[in-house]
Amino acid sequence: MTSRERLLRAIQCKPVDRVPINTYELCARNSHSFENQEPSYQGLMAYIREHTDAVAMWNPSHDGVFALSAHPTEITHTSTEDVARGLTTTQYRAVTPSGRTLTWTDKVYKDVITTWHTEHICKTPQDVDDYLSIPFVPQTYDASDFPRISAEVGQHGIVMASLGDPACTAMEIMEFGEATVWAMTETDHFAHAMEEIHRRNMINLENMLKAQVVDLYRICGPEYITPPYLPPRYFERFVVPYVTQMTDLIHRYGGLVRIHSHGKVKHVLDMILSCGADAIDPCEAPPDGDIELGELKQRVAGKLCVFGNLQLKLLEHASGEQVRDTVQQCMREAKDGYGYVIMPTASPINIPLSSKTEANYKTFINTALEYGAY
Repeated sequence: MTSRERLLRAIQCKPVDRVPINTYELCARNSHSFENQEPSYQGLMAYIREHTDAVAMWNPSHDGVFALSAHPTEITHTSTEDVARGLTTTQYRAVTPSGRTLTWTDKVYKDVITTWHTEHICKTPQDVDDYLSIPFVPQTYDASDFPRISAEVGQHGIVMASLGDPACTAMEIMEFGEATVWAMTETDHFAHAMEEIHRRNMINLENMLKAQVVDLYRICGPEYITPPYLPPRYFERFVVPYVTQMTDLIHRYGGLVRIHSHGKVKHVLDMILSCGADAIDPCEAPPDGDIELGELKQRVAGKLCVFGNLQLKLLEHASGEQVRDTVQQCMREAKDGYGYVIMPTASPINIPLSSKTEANYKTFINTALEYGAY
C-alpha cells in the first residue's frame, strides 16, 4: 500500500495495512519548506522521507492585500534591526476608507521560524469596523506551483491546504484576551463581524477551489471558541454553521476536510462531528487537552479520522523510553477500528535542531512502525 493510499483510506476510516505516520509541518516532500533547506534538519528529514507518510502543506498564491480582499489598500511599513538579538521588528500601517489608520507590529527572531504579533491590527470593536470597511474585492488564486508539489509528493503522501474559518480571522486581528471580551460583551457586534468575514471567506474559498483542488483542507480557528475561553453555546453559534458550510463546499469540489483545534474539545466534540468533516487534529491529551485519546477515538469511531496526539514537548524534552511508551499507548488507545494517523501536535521551529529532538523523532517513527501494523 502506498503512503497516498494509506492516508486517504485512513481519513475515510477504511482498513489500511498500518497506522499512517505523519510528522505534521515537518514534511520531507516539499523542497520549498525551511526544514528541507536548513542544514541541521537534514538528517531527520532524510529519515522522515524514508519512513513516514507525507502530508505536504501547500496553498495556491493569491492577490489578497488586506482584510481578505484584493482591494488595493495602501500598506506602509518600517523595520528596525537588533543585530545582537537577531531580531527584526516591523510596524505596519493601513489607512481605511474612514481615514483612520490601523497599525500592527510583528517581530521575527533569526533562529526561530515564526512571527510574533506583538501589536494586533484591531484594539477595539471600532477598529474591527474600520478593518471590514476595506471594500471587498474577491481574491484570485494562482496554482501554477501545484505541478511541482504534486510531483514531489507523488505516491508518498497527499497535499493539504490550510485556511481559516471566521473565528480564526476575528480572534487573530485582536489580542486574544480582548477578542474574548469583545465576543462576550458585544456579542451582536461580534456576530455581525463574523457574518461579513464568512461572506468574504466563502467567495475566496470557492475561487481557491476553482483554481486547484487538493486532497485535504485543514480548517483552522475553532480552537479560539472552545472552553474555557468561551462557553460551548458560542461554539454552536460561531463555529458550527460556518465550518459546516465550508466543509460542504470543499466536499462538493471533491476535497476532504480536517478540523484543526488545539486545547479542550471534549464538550464541543459532538458539535465538531455535526460539521461533517472527515478528520480532526491535533487531539491533545490532558492537561493540554481535556479528553484522553481512547475516549475521543470511541466517540468519533467510523465518523472522523483522528490525527495526533504526541505532544511536541515530549519529542523535544522527554527520554527515548518515555517517547516509546507514549507511542505504544497511542496505538493501544486509537489503533483499533482504523481511522487513526499518529502525529505530533506541532513541529519544531528552532534553528539549529537539537540532537535530542532528532533522536526522539526517530524513536517515535520506529516505535510507530513496530506497533502500527494491522
